Amino acid sequence: MRIGIHTSSSPKPVNAANKAIELGANCFQIFSASPRMWRATAPAATDASDFRRAVDENDLRPVVIHDSYLINLASADPVIRSKSVAAFRAELERAAILDADYLVMHPGSHKDQTLDEGIANLARALGEASAGLAMPVRFQLLLENTAGAGSTIGRSFEDLRAIRDLARPRLAFPIGFCLDTCHLYASGFDVSTKKGLEATLASAESILTLDLVPIIHTNDSKGGLGSRLDRHANIGEGKIGLDGFRRILNHRLLKSKAFVLETPVDNPGDDQRNVDALKSLAG
Repeated sequence: MRIGIHTSSSPKPVNAANKAIELGANCFQIFSASPRMWRATAPAATDASDFRRAVDENDLRPVVIHDSYLINLASADPVIRSKSVAAFRAELERAAILDADYLVMHPGSHKDQTLDEGIANLARALGEASAGLAMPVRFQLLLENTAGAGSTIGRSFEDLRAIRDLARPRLAFPIGFCLDTCHLYASGFDVSTKKGLEATLASAESILTLDLVPIIHTNDSKGGLGSRLDRHANIGEGKIGLDGFRRILNHRLLKSKAFVLETPVDNPGDDQRNVDALKSLAG
């Protein structure tokens, strides 16, 4: 089983790999640059080489990159859209340099337009951002479900499926999905109970196909069921609870997935406690 955690790639990418090893994780996620700045530089060749070596020598795959929080490829604002396309192309380029397995992206917001218009804008922007770009054979883009606040896209499985259907002909690399447990719960999928988890997975299989979901962002939820509140909690300290995560980690349809923590570090050692919690719950 692959159990990982989001780690810091500052000041050099290899630091993230070393931190994952220290925590006892066997995969991990990073930001390849600051998630709150438009401009970012690619890692130096030696830094990228050190990172790739650490990953391969310590069997730390899959390597997951999360895109910047600023990017909104669905935006109706031409300035934001243009900056988002450039920033997302840079995300793809850094993913190629670091030989990442997956780049996870938030679908963005359809503010000032209809949902369908936002999804169409997003698909077109993905094509523009990736035009002529050669990615590693192992690489796959993953669309993440969202908690559903405001005009965000991706609260429903139907949103994610529509994006993939429109974007696939425009991309030269595969596109799949990443499911976030906190976002699922906050958007109305009750993954905290056996009945709710079974219903959620049946819906995901029918609409998305679970074979296209290699990564599970594993986060407890501070918000209630259907609250649309995107607030992650440490494992067992939120509304999903330890029993909920025990069922998720050991479900026959999910045991082949990589479970990647994005939990807060409110107190020293929280990251270690969350990794250990997942290992314990997974038996």
